Amino acid sequence: MIDRYEIEGHEVLEGDVKATGNGAHILVPKDWRGADVKIVRTSEPNE
Repeated sequence: MIDRYEIEGHEVLEGDVKATGNGAHILVPKDWRGADVKIVRTSEPNE
């Protein structure tokens, strides 16, 4: 079952999470540096 969230913001970006070291990263535009960002997982992770 999927939860529904409503978030007010300025932009939406879709991307893939890439494995790095012991964790993972998602890249955002450089002009987002210093901004508050929320990440929402929209699918089940691939094993």
